[in-house]
Amino acid sequence: MSVIISFPVVSSEGPSPTDLAAIEREWPLIAAELDLLDAEISYINAGPAASALDRRRVRRAEHRVLELGRELADRDPKSEDAA
Repeated sequence: MSVIISFPVVSSEGPSPTDLAAIEREWPLIAAELDLLDAEISYINAGPAASALDRRRVRRAEHRVLELGRELADRDPKSEDAA
């Protein structure tokens, strides 16, 4: 027997233009975080066979995430992380 679970619709509207602009502004950071996740997964899956190049890929991805995070914080004066 299958059970159908209905979820209430929170809003029938999609994201606002302001929301879409914020996502677009943050997209380079999101992409860099996905690249970092991919590098970390590859490194973990390599296990003891992980090479120096695998570790370097993780470090480069980490640096890229930090760099883009700083740039985003510098551009957005409303950011809580901006110094």
